[in-house]
Amino acid sequence: MLTYLIRRLLEMIPVLLVVSLLVFGFIKLLPGDPARIYAGQDATIEAVESARQLLGLNDPLPAQYGHWLNGMVHGDLGTTYRTRQPVLSVIESGFMPTLLLALAGFAWSVVLGLVIGVVSALKRGKWQDWTLMSMAVGGISMPPFWLGLLLIQFVAMPFGIFAVSGFNQPTDIILPAITLGSSVAAVMARFTRSAFLDVAQEDYVRTANAKGLRARLVTWKHIMRNALIPIITMLGLQFGFLLGGSIIVESVFSWPGLGWLLIESIKTQDQPVIQALVMLFVFEFILINLLVDVLYAVVNPAIRLR
Repeated sequence: MLTYLIRRLLEMIPVLLVVSLLVFGFIKLLPGDPARIYAGQDATIEAVESARQLLGLNDPLPAQYGHWLNGMVHGDLGTTYRTRQPVLSVIESGFMPTLLLALAGFAWSVVLGLVIGVVSALKRGKWQDWTLMSMAVGGISMPPFWLGLLLIQFVAMPFGIFAVSGFNQPTDIILPAITLGSSVAAVMARFTRSAFLDVAQEDYVRTANAKGLRARLVTWKHIMRNALIPIITMLGLQFGFLLGGSIIVESVFSWPGLGWLLIESIKTQDQPVIQALVMLFVFEFILINLLVDVLYAVVNPAIRLR
């Protein structure tokens, strides 16, 4: 296991290097003069040239990339153009709200998705199956921003129980978490139903039923345990989506997380923040994929990681 983890961590290095090169090149293609943005729109030509020298924009592109990469390796992500704060401290302030929102949305959506998927599989072809899967299709089809606006319009504003923006108290997370996790719950329900039915048709399940084992034992020990392997893959991908894909939801609810920070940075063309956030989102997905592979061996000891 340890050898496998070390090898996978080493494999992350070239992937992150390629991504960093692509991100750096993409940022350089964006319109606007970083020196002008840093110095301010009303700054003099001398101030702009001073900012250009300070930011190293007169250096060749390979030198700029090397300087940025070296700083990133050592934890120096640069300074924001808007507030002149260290980028790392700005990201740290937004990471916890995004993590809390992702965990809240993930928790309820996974539980509900698994329950709906299992019940739908057990009631295959009956009205319960059709009803639950119709709800799942509706959840997948509804855009998160539209659901968020509906919750604000018909839940938050009429009753005044939940806040429509910001994060000032624990209850403020409820509506954003529902909005963020709705599509995940729908995807998990359909995927769980499919995985459950696929495993239920295996020969060892038929043998267990033929031996007269209790239906509950067959369902949870033989079917659900083996169906969890593909489900875990989906769980990991969906959690990565929640961490990196909460941009729209955070914008709707003005949630002070990384998604909202990215939108604001794009509006103000704050390039160091954009670069750092994109790299962080990529690193999160790679790390989550590694954790998913490790969970395979935990769920099914027959799997050996090499």
